Amino acid sequence: MKQKRTLGTPRLLGIVWPFIAVVLFQALLGCVSLYMLSAVRGYVAGESLWSKGQKDAIYYLTLYADNRDQATFLKYQNAIAVPQGGHELRIALDRSSPDLAAARQGILKGGNHPDDVSSLIWLYLNFRHFSYLEKAIELWTVGDSYLVQLDELAQEMHRQIIANRVSGADIHAWKDRIIAINDGVTPAAKAFSDALGEGSRVILRLLLITNLATALGLIALALLRTRKLLAQRHAFADALQLEKERAQITLESIGDGVITTDVDGAIAYMNPAAESLTHWNAAQAQGLPLAALFNLLDEHAQVDGFTLIDHILDGQLSGGSEHSKLIQRLDGSTVSVTLVGAPIRSAGKVSGAVLVLHDMTQERQYIANLSWQATHDALTGLANRREFEYRLEQVLHGIGRQQSARHALMFLDLDQFKLVNDTCGHAAGDELLRHICALLQSDLREGDILARLGGDEFGILLENCPAPVAEKIAESLRHTVQNLHFVWKGRPFVTTVSIGLVHISHTPTTLETSLRAADMACYMAKEKGRNRVQVYHADDTELSLRFGEMAWIQRLHMALEEDRFCLYAQEIAPLGHTEAGAGHIEILLRLHDEAGRIILPDSFIPAAERYGLMTSLDRWVVENVFKLIARCMLERPGRPMAMCAINLSGITIGDDDFLSFLREKFSAYGIPPGMICFEITETSAISNLGSAIRFINELKALGCCFSLDDFCAGMSSFAYLKHLPVDFLKIDGSFVKDMLDDPINRAMVEVINHIGHVMGKRTIAEFVETPHIEQALLEIGVDYAQGYLIERPQLFTCDSLQCRPARPQPLLFKAPGTFR
Repeated sequence: MKQKRTLGTPRLLGIVWPFIAVVLFQALLGCVSLYMLSAVRGYVAGESLWSKGQKDAIYYLTLYADNRDQATFLKYQNAIAVPQGGHELRIALDRSSPDLAAARQGILKGGNHPDDVSSLIWLYLNFRHFSYLEKAIELWTVGDSYLVQLDELAQEMHRQIIANRVSGADIHAWKDRIIAINDGVTPAAKAFSDALGEGSRVILRLLLITNLATALGLIALALLRTRKLLAQRHAFADALQLEKERAQITLESIGDGVITTDVDGAIAYMNPAAESLTHWNAAQAQGLPLAALFNLLDEHAQVDGFTLIDHILDGQLSGGSEHSKLIQRLDGSTVSVTLVGAPIRSAGKVSGAVLVLHDMTQERQYIANLSWQATHDALTGLANRREFEYRLEQVLHGIGRQQSARHALMFLDLDQFKLVNDTCGHAAGDELLRHICALLQSDLREGDILARLGGDEFGILLENCPAPVAEKIAESLRHTVQNLHFVWKGRPFVTTVSIGLVHISHTPTTLETSLRAADMACYMAKEKGRNRVQVYHADDTELSLRFGEMAWIQRLHMALEEDRFCLYAQEIAPLGHTEAGAGHIEILLRLHDEAGRIILPDSFIPAAERYGLMTSLDRWVVENVFKLIARCMLERPGRPMAMCAINLSGITIGDDDFLSFLREKFSAYGIPPGMICFEITETSAISNLGSAIRFINELKALGCCFSLDDFCAGMSSFAYLKHLPVDFLKIDGSFVKDMLDDPINRAMVEVINHIGHVMGKRTIAEFVETPHIEQALLEIGVDYAQGYLIERPQLFTCDSLQCRPARPQPLLFKAPGTFR
């Protein structure tokens, strides 16, 4: 619903148009009235001329009868011409198509003024049927008939007088007829004059009444419009007062100081916020210059308020940008503000200025707090990782300029800190961290940087510290933490710390390299038994290995994000006495490195297992294997497909969420569980025996198969095999590849195959690379073979899933002596 517009700019035409309309109507009515009165006056004048002409005509005609003088007859003709003109006027206008030219000639002949011609014709044509005028015209017609008789008599007399045939009896008869005509026309002429006079008076009264009514209407309209204008004025005044009150309340409520001045800079108004900022009362400050309230102190500010007003009027303090200033009040105190000013314009002219001052005290305090929070740890008050890395980067940049500078970087990780949190809660852990921070800070030199990098990890930067001194400080810190006796609610805790130390000399190094080296050294300190200091050396083989593994972590994360892993498949072929079935393949993981080269899993799997990435890799493999199988089932319906063997790590087997993940994927992709065989290594299965048994039983209940990979590679007891309900035993390739040359390896293959068959499990031999090895496995009775002889790994596609034609089997025979 549209709001009623209370305040608006009234339009002049909208106010005065009724008056203009009435005035125009009044003027038009006056013109019509004057025009009509002029026409009536013309008819009255014409009637007088008609009556006079008629009388003169009778007089001269009577005189002509006596003296028979032609001059008298001419006078008669001149006299009779006036009423004849009126007669011609009436005859011309009474035609169906009025003859205006003839009417004009008749009017002029009747003696009227030429300026009255148009009004006389207009009045006759438009008001001929008006009651009084219509009656006057009827009497005019009667009078004209007598004049026609009179003129006929005059013509007859003129003809006889010219012919000199006049007798006394004729003259007597003419006079009698003239008297009779005069007796007839005189009442008609008088009645015509009376009717015309009465009509003119009626018209005059009508015009007076109409003009009076119009004037009364104008007065009434003026009163109505004036009343409406007064109501609008009151509404404008009320709305203006309301807006003024709102503005006043707004100005008094806002937190910014508002000061208005006149064009000379004298103060006109101050809101309460301005009073608070300047320590001046508005009533006392009114009329004073701005310079009386405060001074501006920064290098761009002027001292006197008049210059400040000039800046506002020149647009230098416009709202487009805030201008930070420091104002000094008369009591000497200062406050930081931002200034915004603008000129006040009235009717296009500058009448003053408005200045808005925003108190920046709280904002500056907030900025300072945020700056501190951005660089410090909230719990301990130490520098945080961001600040520590910034300070370390500054030190590394300065190494090039100071050739003799030596610094030290330490990573500290509290040992078994999780035990405190788990047993006593995070409040105890936080209190322990605060205690340890205070102790560490007390053992450092002035200027050394201690930072909390996260959780229970700390970083220390020792600037200009020789290597022996740095190692001594590190040992001192370790002893200090070890000697801390922390007790929480009567329960004591032993605290120790593992420290990784890196010496930073003039050798160029980067921030990332330095941090990684310190982290790796700390990690090695933990691996070597905790509560020790591990100094990083670039030629340390063990550290280099760990360093390489850590470098793989970032590469693996990037590879997962960029989807640079791919899958290969290798056939597991049945040997002669085993039914081929639908086929069996093993899914193998490969990685495309940044240059596009194929990387084998031996290069990155150890790092992934050490740093907890195997579960992510296993999920990626399962997701993509299931996705391809589902696509192939859709594209090639009804065709038999091979069983897919997927390798799982020991960490994944112990992950309860992975079972839920597998059930979800089986359901989402509609994969028959019988198509999937999970391969787990013997080492991972035995190290997590309970988890492995539960994991296998859960999935075998769905219909999945299991294969125990690298069996006997760790020389474990065959007793564990009874507890693992696997379907396949994979004989480790280290036994298979040398079984023709090493009798012990052949005996191991035979034993594993025999035990597996006794337990009802099928056996798979790896590394089958020659026909001779295949022949030996066939003799022993191994069920399946896998290796380069069978098939080299191929890119995993729908073709990989299709049943392969049966391979020609080697001829089984026994030669005397050793089989070669």
